[in-house]
Amino acid sequence: MTTHQEISMTGATIWLTGLPSAGKTTLARELAGKLRGEGHRVEVLDGDEIREFLSAGLGFTREDRHTNVQRIGFVAELLASNGVKALVPVIAPYADSREAVRKRHQTEGTAYLEVHVATPVEVCSERDVKGLYAKQAAGEISGLTGVDDPYEAPESPDLRIESHTQTVQESAAALYELLTERGLA
Repeated sequence: MTTHQEISMTGATIWLTGLPSAGKTTLARELAGKLRGEGHRVEVLDGDEIREFLSAGLGFTREDRHTNVQRIGFVAELLASNGVKALVPVIAPYADSREAVRKRHQTEGTAYLEVHVATPVEVCSERDVKGLYAKQAAGEISGLTGVDDPYEAPESPDLRIESHTQTVQESAAALYELLTERGLA
């Protein structure tokens, strides 16, 4: 039987990929609250915050997006290898960038789960949390992931969440169940 202390010290990176306004950050925060309530050490590495601090100066070219994802993956692995559940709600539109992060975790022997928050672009554009879809439609911005810039959906994620067909709590419960199955919660 594992003690509560041992459980809370098991680190892992849980990468939530999906389109803008798919519900990644909302889901990460919901799960973080549940895990913290059980005594787990948790950090949410929000993509917008990372861009402001760790990746300031990077643009949205394929190369810059790759660099951004690698930086986040490095920090997530560092946290996870030190007993933290690193919840990473970051678009990470390119499969090769996400695969490089997964490989870094495998090399270091750190648990890594890829979760695809598979919300259709039509639903995301209705939610439009940050007004990006409206700006793109108005011609104010270009390079919006999933609209006029590519998003390569994961072919075989550890979990696919259809956030548009269930509540945030149901989505978080499905993710928590996966963590439990993998011995991480």
